[in-house]
Amino acid sequence: MDKTLKCTVYRIRGSVSASNYIQIPKTGTQSLGLTGRYLYVLFRPMSTKHFVIHLDVSTEDGQVIRVSLSNLFKEFKSTATWLQFPFVCEAGTSRKDLAGVAPPAARWTFLQLDLYDILLVYLNRRHSHLKGVRLCASLLVRSLYTSDLCFDPAVTVAEAQRAKLPVTPVPREMAFPVPKGKSWHDHYVYIRFPSGSSAAPFESVQRSYSPPEAVFPRHMPQLLPRPAAFSKSRQDSASPVVQMLGPTATCWAPSAPGPLPENGLSCECTEVSSVVGSSGRNQEPSACVEATDRRTAGHDIQVSAHKLAVVPTAPEAVAMHEPLGRKPRRQEAALGKNPFQQRSFLPDPVLRLKGVIGLGGHSTKWALWTKDGAAVVYPCHAVIVVLRTDTREQRFILGHTDKVSALALDGRSCLLASAQAGAPSMLRLWDFQTGDCLSLFRSPVHIISSLSFSGSGALLCGVGKDPHGRTMVVAWGTDQVGCGGQAVILAKAHTDVDIQAFEVASFDETRMVSCGRGSVRLWRLRSGGLRSCPVDLGEHHTLEFTDLAFGQAQDRHTLYVCGRSGHILEIDHQHMAVRQARRLLPMQTPGSPLPQKQTFRSGPGIAISSLSVSQATCAMGSEDGYLRLWPLDFSSVLLEAEHEGPISSVRLSPDGLHVLSTTSSGHLGFLDIPSREYNVLVRSHTALVLALATACSRGQLATVSRDHTVRIWDLATLQQLYDFTSPKEAPCAVAFHPTQPAFFCGFSSGAVRSFSLEGAEVLVDHRCHRGAITGLVASPDGSFLFSTCSQGSLAQYDCSTTHCQVHHVAANVVCQDARPGPNTLAVSGDSRLLAFVGPSKYTVTVMDAASLDDLLRVDVSVLDLARSRLDLAVAICFGPAPPSHLLVSTSSKVVVLDSTSGRMVRELSGAHPVACPSLALSGDAHFLLTAADRAIKVWDYSTQAGPSCQVYIGHSEPVQAVAFIPGQQQVLSVGDAIFLWDILTLPEKSPPGSVLDSPGAPQTCEAGLNTRQLEDSVLGANGLPRRQVPVPSQTPPPQLGMCAGPCERGDGAFSMSDEEGPSEESHSSKGFRQTSGPPVLVQKESCGAGDGAWVASGDPWGLGMPPSSCDQPRKRGTWSIRRACAQPAARPDSYKHFTARYKSSLMAKNVSSPPAGAERLRLKAVLGYNGNGRANMTWRPDTGFFAYTCGCLVVVEDLHSGAQQHWLGHPEEISTLALSHDAQVLASASGCGGSTSCCQIRIWAVPGGSCQQLLSYHCTAVQALAFSLDDRLLVTLGDYGDRTLALWSTATYELLSSTHLPEPVHGVAFSPWGAGELACVGQGTLTLWLMQQRGADVSLQVHHRDPIPEAVGAGELTSLCYGAEPLLYCGSNAGQVCVWDTHAGRCFLTWEADDGEIGVLLCAGSRLVCGSNTRRLRLWAVGAVPELRRKGSGARSSSVFMERELTLDGAVVSAVFHNSMDMGVVGTTAGTLWYVSWAEGTSTRLISGHRSKVNEVVFSPRETHCATCGDDGSVRVWSLASMELVIQFQVLNQSCLCLAWSPSSCGCPEQQRVAAGYSDGTLRVFSIPQTAMELKMHPHPAALTAIVFSADGQTILSGDKDGLVAVSRPRTGMTFRVLSDHRGAPISTIQSTSKEYGDFRVEGTDLWLAASGDQRISVWASDWLRDRCELVDWLSFPAPTLMEATGCPPPSLAAFCPWDKALLVCAGLGPHLEVVFYSLRQKQVVDKIPLPFCAMSLSLSPGARLLAIGIAERVLRLVDCVSGAAQDFAGHDDWVQLCRFSPSASLLFTAAHNQILVWEVTGC
Repeated sequence: MDKTLKCTVYRIRGSVSASNYIQIPKTGTQSLGLTGRYLYVLFRPMSTKHFVIHLDVSTEDGQVIRVSLSNLFKEFKSTATWLQFPFVCEAGTSRKDLAGVAPPAARWTFLQLDLYDILLVYLNRRHSHLKGVRLCASLLVRSLYTSDLCFDPAVTVAEAQRAKLPVTPVPREMAFPVPKGKSWHDHYVYIRFPSGSSAAPFESVQRSYSPPEAVFPRHMPQLLPRPAAFSKSRQDSASPVVQMLGPTATCWAPSAPGPLPENGLSCECTEVSSVVGSSGRNQEPSACVEATDRRTAGHDIQVSAHKLAVVPTAPEAVAMHEPLGRKPRRQEAALGKNPFQQRSFLPDPVLRLKGVIGLGGHSTKWALWTKDGAAVVYPCHAVIVVLRTDTREQRFILGHTDKVSALALDGRSCLLASAQAGAPSMLRLWDFQTGDCLSLFRSPVHIISSLSFSGSGALLCGVGKDPHGRTMVVAWGTDQVGCGGQAVILAKAHTDVDIQAFEVASFDETRMVSCGRGSVRLWRLRSGGLRSCPVDLGEHHTLEFTDLAFGQAQDRHTLYVCGRSGHILEIDHQHMAVRQARRLLPMQTPGSPLPQKQTFRSGPGIAISSLSVSQATCAMGSEDGYLRLWPLDFSSVLLEAEHEGPISSVRLSPDGLHVLSTTSSGHLGFLDIPSREYNVLVRSHTALVLALATACSRGQLATVSRDHTVRIWDLATLQQLYDFTSPKEAPCAVAFHPTQPAFFCGFSSGAVRSFSLEGAEVLVDHRCHRGAITGLVASPDGSFLFSTCSQGSLAQYDCSTTHCQVHHVAANVVCQDARPGPNTLAVSGDSRLLAFVGPSKYTVTVMDAASLDDLLRVDVSVLDLARSRLDLAVAICFGPAPPSHLLVSTSSKVVVLDSTSGRMVRELSGAHPVACPSLALSGDAHFLLTAADRAIKVWDYSTQAGPSCQVYIGHSEPVQAVAFIPGQQQVLSVGDAIFLWDILTLPEKSPPGSVLDSPGAPQTCEAGLNTRQLEDSVLGANGLPRRQVPVPSQTPPPQLGMCAGPCERGDGAFSMSDEEGPSEESHSSKGFRQTSGPPVLVQKESCGAGDGAWVASGDPWGLGMPPSSCDQPRKRGTWSIRRACAQPAARPDSYKHFTARYKSSLMAKNVSSPPAGAERLRLKAVLGYNGNGRANMTWRPDTGFFAYTCGCLVVVEDLHSGAQQHWLGHPEEISTLALSHDAQVLASASGCGGSTSCCQIRIWAVPGGSCQQLLSYHCTAVQALAFSLDDRLLVTLGDYGDRTLALWSTATYELLSSTHLPEPVHGVAFSPWGAGELACVGQGTLTLWLMQQRGADVSLQVHHRDPIPEAVGAGELTSLCYGAEPLLYCGSNAGQVCVWDTHAGRCFLTWEADDGEIGVLLCAGSRLVCGSNTRRLRLWAVGAVPELRRKGSGARSSSVFMERELTLDGAVVSAVFHNSMDMGVVGTTAGTLWYVSWAEGTSTRLISGHRSKVNEVVFSPRETHCATCGDDGSVRVWSLASMELVIQFQVLNQSCLCLAWSPSSCGCPEQQRVAAGYSDGTLRVFSIPQTAMELKMHPHPAALTAIVFSADGQTILSGDKDGLVAVSRPRTGMTFRVLSDHRGAPISTIQSTSKEYGDFRVEGTDLWLAASGDQRISVWASDWLRDRCELVDWLSFPAPTLMEATGCPPPSLAAFCPWDKALLVCAGLGPHLEVVFYSLRQKQVVDKIPLPFCAMSLSLSPGARLLAIGIAERVLRLVDCVSGAAQDFAGHDDWVQLCRFSPSASLLFTAAHNQILVWEVTGC
């Protein structure tokens, strides 16, 4: 029993410390597992004795570090696994006398050790947990504790509550008794280590008896800078010790100076209030501010004088003031003056949190209504947001230091409970109205997953896991919290059942209910215990239940429970029985790929994630993204809304009129039931935000995130404007163009792209970098753009024009160790200087921004020679000029350099405990922002001497970037979320050198300034919500990196998501039906973004140019005219314009074409139609001629037999076709590309299929072709980038006339009545042209140019066709059809023909067909229009009516109909050609293909069918006999990357299955006979890239992009083995074959290989039935040369040789372009075949010894492995990414993007 503490203590004594100790735990093999950051040791050294304390601390990487403190040690020692700190008991002694026994009057000591900082500072390791403790003689010990909280031992709980101090008082169990009227520091000692103070020339932790300096620790220990007076030997000898200082003379005056060591140091003790730990661990804010008075004279040191000040804190932010370099006069401290009154800038705080963009963090399921239904409460990482639904005003509840894992609000909206993620979980109880924290306590549960209040708020229940992983339920009594009391644990219980939802009954506070996997349990609180009993679920006992809700009012005896299988159970909780069970099921109509409606029947259900019940309705949210509102009898769906992702939670408002919903994709919104409108409240990133950029003039913010999205926000409303998704490459950096409506983005692939915000297009795509982009910045004047990458290269771009161009690329100039960040690259405000970190991490280089000449290099490692560690440059920032300063953040401080001379102007030491990766200086140099870890500091930069700062917290993860918003009124910070802060003082702008700009100038803000008044003066307005139900279109999010020019529209198009578009469900009206094609299985995963609008721009219209002469000589078959191409215009607001798909491949120049008649391959068929073309299909019903395009091929097909002819010759993708009226000539046009500088127009003779002429005139693309009625003339129209109209003679194909168009024109047509008249439609006008002939010269002159009447309101005329004379029909982008009288030159009739843009118009007789981008095809009766012409502009459209309507699978891009208009062929952007019969009301699929890239082709064992898969998420099964589509399996918004067909050994033909791997890591098995999905597995966390069946078909091997190979059984759906030998590189190939048992000296009958992208191949032998797998061989190749097109290595290709299974055939491996034959028996390369180009795919014929190789230069090469002869075949418009021989070796399938070519192998 100790008399001082009045309690029992442990006494450890003995002559030998190593033999007398207490060890916890007992053995070294055990571990305490304590994760607290701080260790508190309450002990007293025995007088005149030595003691030792050993701590075994485990790091995150599993290393155990021993930390020892003892007064036996004389100096600090450090090894990789041991830190020894001397414990010094006296201050002021010489260095050699520091160690020694404890003094006779040793007192009880409160020792606080920051384990996190000790490991980080001294060993650069991360703390994980405390493993063990050994206390060695001689000392007295009361107890040991660990905690994440920083306690104040001198303040009790009662004192803290009474004085309302924002500190953490010591718990009762740790408190030392203090006699009444006495001071704690008079009786006890408080020691903290590390302290971060500078009381000695070496690191020390002070033992102090004065209250203020011993109360609050810093964020993190800092290695203090040693003065330059140290010699190197003295510096090296300095070491950290644990020092105990004597008491100061008084609390408010400096003590007498003590002796100083012989070195004569001037030291400073500066203590600051701590608000958050360096690692972001929990650390409570304090209100202590210390001022330091110090004066150096000779060898004397002055001990600090401290004053206590309370920091005013707002609920939104906690500010911390930290003066650096402050040297107040000694007289100020002696007189009691507060030095901060002159140096701390006001107002305090200077920042106020205005808005937060984010949702969730730990979970997105928590969003609650307030009692009045006027606001919602939800967590945003560590911040709790209260958002009013009417004004969008946000209120913040701050205090958590980690992510909030659960929320609960009592029934009166008075008490809010929140749980913090982490182990153990901390709970806070808040006064909801004021935002004050009423109680903070620790839960016995490690991580709380659910909280629930009783109706009165007197009971709070929480559910989570205990340290052993068991489920625990805890009940707290909270009735005394509002009266100053604490929450009390009433009961707690462990259970083995799973709990997904838990709720306290509103009608009885002692009753609760829970649900989970296979259980629904009723709980009751009785006699201090929690007891539960299960509900008898009967046949439903195996279901997984996700949520529950009690019935309201009269229905309160009913409990509703929902499950992942789609079940909804009604349970009578009084009788504990299931009353009724229902199930939510999708219903699909035949031939429809999308669910039409939902019902309750048997079958596969829709997973329900959440439900909520009111008095009359039940709201349910499901994982298919639908929010559905049902009556309580579930008879029918009342309302439903589709969301952009799986729904996490739904909540009905207290009045039952609104439904709140959250999604896993970061959306929060509510459905207004009376108005049936959906309001989006919050959109957010779903992963860490990496970088930001602001637009000065447009008030926009751009952010990039690890969720692979780039988002544009409106800073005024905090609403999302656009989002761009890049699933295959991560965006790293972003920058706005300073003067143009565009922004730049850098990606992990090294690409730098420019995006237009007006034209919704990719302006340019640069790939000059080979590593991930680490920096991206534009010069302020808009002249240049600079980018850096992880490989050390720097690129300069000219961005003064719309399409920026690369000016210069410099290699190895930038530091390759730099991580991506917003401050790795900087340009000065005058755009003259460029600065970056490089070429090493110690140097900063300044260049001339225009010439990239080196001007200055500064080595930051030599700026402080006293440091034992070299400083690294981390971030840079230019200050405003003049003066021309460059701010550099190093690993220890922030230095200000003169950007001209490199001289250090000033230094901010200790700005952050860790390196500061982001900093920003305001435009007037008044404020400096720095960010490190989770804290943001605002510095009064204008104060030259000792600038003070304020610290702000709120982020739960490290802050990635900070920035000032242009105008200097707001600040942005990004990390886990986006924070917008208001600056509550407007900085005074003073010219340099003025009085206000001088260092000593007083601040303009007074001490009594009203912060709220300043705040109100600068706060912005909130925006209005969007009023539309989110029903996304089928168009996936924009695929960044698909185009270099304007990107595609429509299906698979580039889109910018602003608001959700219309639902694209397939349907037909007017009683029509679509002919059921191949059965389609649709499984919807998630929803994509909607289409955005395309904004048009153009110049005023002018008359045509004079006729151009053609003086060039004409060669037979070729006509080429070169002209200067105009600067491309912005893409018009019309989907009618053709945009070629971006291709990085180039056409091969030198190919080995086979001689005629000796070809080993013959092109047999082409699968697919190019839906990207426009008017690229033609059909003549009277002759049966039918032609369409696929890539660069013209396909002529016999509709009766299916036989195809293929016309080759175009080097690029064909844009459009035109057939002469006599059907003897076909014209086709292709765009320009890397191999051609101009577009090609080929003239084909239809009878023989030969190319007669080759024309070349247009620069970018040909928009339309048209023959005159007599076929004597051909008109060609250039696209919006070309804007030329050319007229050709079909007799000689000479250019007769050309006209440059000032605006883009969308369509052209010859008049059927006059051979010399044609019409054009464009931006708001109809133009009629007449041909004028003067001798041999022919010119086009404008005859009429008629604007659209204002009453129409359409901006663009997009299509046209002639009707009965003199009528001309024109379609608009707004959906109207306008009828013109060409004789009178006026529009006399308009009507609304569609909701979208009309791209196709056809008229014959009294019928008109229109097709639009809404996928609708409509037939109109226009027989009365000629009569209406007589009425003029007063004609009404009531006489025009719609006869028929069909909805197809994409926007209509081409159509041809019979003269009777009863039947026709229609092409869509989905790549489908439909046969339409108006008489029968059907649409039959003629031609179909993949929308996007084809990834694999596999064959059935009997070669009756083949299957293909693509990035569009479809698996298509084709009949090899007819080459027709038989079955299609569709998974929306996922890419199918690999495919495998079960082998014949798997069983009977009726058991044939196809296994497909998807980009989300799932594996699906489809049954071909049953046309259904049999199995869905999730064996991989990353995208599957390869898949194969074992030889017996009982096992599936799959590989992913992370290099993992999983082995699964399709019968059980289990993955029983995962091989990680290729981890780190994507698996490119997996192939399996059979072998003899024991062959290659290994067991097993399966032989399989795996090839990965790191040039490695492994060969394995396995017997999966016995779970055996042995490595046969492992091949590693040197890195290959990079491909010129992509800057990436070629794919690693490998296959077993079919004629010798002991041979491996490899390509794409090694530095040489060759095919390698490797023998598994000889273990060496036995043969090589050189290649002229890079191989992208290969396949070996199982018959003849042929090798097919797909080449990156758009060539297919066939190699005879016996003779070595090679033949090259053209016909692909992109690189050949796939080639596969059929099992019989008679067919060869190749694919280039979405183009599939079927070749017949001859001579086999």
